[in-house]
Amino acid sequence: MGAAACAEPGPGGPLTGPSPAFRPPRDDFPILSRPVNGQPLVWLDSAASAQKPRIVLDAMRTFAETHYANVHRGVHGLGHAATEAYEAARNRVAAFIGAAAADEVVFVRGATEAINLVAASFGRSTLRAGDEIVLTELEHHANIVPWQLLREASGVVLRVVPIGDDGTVSLDDLRATLGTRTRLVAVAHVSNVLGTVLPVAEIARLAHAAGARLLVDGCQAVPGRPVDVTALGADFYVFSAHKMYGPTGIGVLWGRRELLAAMPPWQGGGEMIASVSFERTTFKKPPYRFEAGTPPIIEAIGLAAACDYLAGLGLAGIAAHEQALRACAVERLRAVPGLRLLAAEGPGERAGILSFIIDGVHPHDIATVLDTAGIAIRAGHHCAQPLMRRLGVAATARASFGLYNTSADVDALAEGLMRVREVFG
Repeated sequence: MGAAACAEPGPGGPLTGPSPAFRPPRDDFPILSRPVNGQPLVWLDSAASAQKPRIVLDAMRTFAETHYANVHRGVHGLGHAATEAYEAARNRVAAFIGAAAADEVVFVRGATEAINLVAASFGRSTLRAGDEIVLTELEHHANIVPWQLLREASGVVLRVVPIGDDGTVSLDDLRATLGTRTRLVAVAHVSNVLGTVLPVAEIARLAHAAGARLLVDGCQAVPGRPVDVTALGADFYVFSAHKMYGPTGIGVLWGRRELLAAMPPWQGGGEMIASVSFERTTFKKPPYRFEAGTPPIIEAIGLAAACDYLAGLGLAGIAAHEQALRACAVERLRAVPGLRLLAAEGPGERAGILSFIIDGVHPHDIATVLDTAGIAIRAGHHCAQPLMRRLGVAATARASFGLYNTSADVDALAEGLMRVREVFG
């Protein structure tokens, strides 16, 4: 069976098990009751996509059954009701992330689209050849490729801040990378591979002192910690609903009002126009200028419900719970022969994400063996190939914890990995 299970921490005790102040609401998630390969489902892939609580599923179904209509168009009763619900969702999201006003919240398909929107609109209208965009080695492809496309179109220069062997980003290295031509810094709030939490507020101060704007990829932060975009000092903040226990197909671009107001549309069509003739088109003010076509209406209702759900549970408690599970997993996985944790420990806060390899076993084989026991993890490069090269590997196995996970899930993972060792010798 391997090492003993992680002990629950007592008052003032070590953080080696889930916090007693937070009880994982597993019964809220219908999918967790289904077996996989004849075994109870152990979902350790929340960094890829989190499971959905019943309150989100019910909110979307109820809206579709009783209130659905297109928004901002019809003068009939259902049209008014749907529009009110959709805009109430925008207000809810704004409050959830500490935005100054709801019109700073743009609904998009996901964080990837949000970053592409900023690159295509802010980037092409503001940046010139030779201007610099600063990234880090931790970034997801979605926070690399759009800037490369902008580089090809506009001649901007990409500069990369290295990470240390412990997976952290040094503020001194960032300071050394910033220059007189730096116009934008774009960083992950939390690494989707290592769980490293970047010091966003400090990064914002350095970026602004250099005369640059700051874009933050918050996909891995918003589901498991309090986020206040105003207090952080960001200029743009993006995230996807499906990683925060909401639906797929919707995400958020938050931008400072004055920045959004100066940005041109990036897509044209219905809804985002004030008037159209064959000679000239005028556009609505943000956020509608950036929401061409029929928006993700039902999904917005689900996103608002997810915000309510997380706020009701308490994000500080969720963060502490996930950090405790991670500490528990670090302790248990060290006992697995040949297993190596990648940049798992170091200064600063870490979110509930762990990447590891086992000598002589491909990560896909690790994931396949675990799946036979009902344990779902992710294997691959996690859309972070530059980071993989920095770590000296082609791929990793990744376990990521959500608010519904328990120390029993960590035990199941450790026991499953011992089985991997048995299978592959």
